Amino acid sequence: MSVTTTTHLNFRGDARAALEFYQRVFGGDLTVLSYSDAGAVSDEAAADQVMWGQVRAAVGFHVMAYDVPANLPYDRGENAFFVSVRGETADEITGYWDELVDGATVVVPLGPAAWAPRYGMLRDRFGVVWVLDAAAEPQG
Repeated sequence: MSVTTTTHLNFRGDARAALEFYQRVFGGDLTVLSYSDAGAVSDEAAADQVMWGQVRAAVGFHVMAYDVPANLPYDRGENAFFVSVRGETADEITGYWDELVDGATVVVPLGPAAWAPRYGMLRDRFGVVWVLDAAAEPQG
């Protein structure tokens, strides 16, 4: 038996744009079900917002997201969670960083750390804090 965990991100109207952005960064398949698609429209202005969505990539990346309905409380929060992406090499992590940094605020610049050859932290343009690090340098 095994259990997996998946980061589930909550937005207020930005879930589709965020998922499309993460698909561009990590590749993989994007699945989006709007409130309209599910026949669960309670607010016509939000009918095309995401009721359930995900990006799943062959490299192991998987994130889910939805748009919190207007009738529910929503607070984007400050440091309520981080999404951690650990790659096998510094080059792999640098590639993801180079994409995620578009429109982001860098919290910790990408560089060497005591525990990893490459580590960095940023808050992307959707307010999500990403921690990226490499497990090890390639063996030669």
